[in-house]
Parts: sequence; C-alpha cells; structure tokens
Amino acid sequence: MSVAIEPLEADTETGDHSALRLMLSYVESECLRIGATDAARHAAMAASLMPKGVAPQVESRPRSRNARLH
Repeated sequence: MSVAIEPLEADTETGDHSALRLMLSYVESECLRIGATDAARHAAMAASLMPKGVAPQVESRPRSRNARLH
C-alpha cells in the first residue's frame, strides 16, 4: 500500500524549526548548568546542523483603543 505524504506549509515548517532551535538551546544551557559538557556540545551541534529558514512574518494590525481585554 502506497501512502502519499502531503507537503507541509512553509509557515508550519518554519515555526517547527524555530521551536526545535529554541528547545536545543535550552537543552544546551541546562546541560552546561549541570556539568554535562559533552551533551551540551551535541545539542549545540544539532542546532547548528538545522536548516536556516526564513523568519516568519508577523502581521501588524492597528490596536483599537476600545478593545476589550476579557
């Protein structure tokens, strides 16, 4: 049985990559904090090997002065 894989949208992929880079930087800093320098180096290497994507663009909308907060 053949399964077709649908391509991901660019925004989702960029967001996923950004989240993974953030997680790897956290792992690296926590490893350094507990003294696991080899593990920290591996996390940094994994982050450096990730593809560099285009940063997601955020739409700026004018804020309404009468906007309700809740």
